[in-house]
Amino acid sequence: MPGQSKRRRQHQDERRRSADRFAPEAGRWEVLFETQDEQEWREYIRRLRVSDKQIDWASARMDTFCGRLTQPTTYRLSLFVRAIVPDRDMDSPDN
Repeated sequence: MPGQSKRRRQHQDERRRSADRFAPEAGRWEVLFETQDEQEWREYIRRLRVSDKQIDWASARMDTFCGRLTQPTTYRLSLFVRAIVPDRDMDSPDN
């Protein structure tokens, strides 16, 4: 198919950039909300999208941990928090 190689390379590049962006040394995932009620989870996300315009939804992770007979299904919303990189100027002995 025409263009299939190009699309495949673009997808691979995007996956690589995403892996670099969310690498463990780049920061951590912080849980914002967790519940076992799907309706409550959807409502929280809807309200958050309307009220908080500063959230970068590309760095949000919405997980559904499927339950079995002994564990109920759990819904979790997490945001990636970047690691704080110390400023080299502040660490100099002259300061």
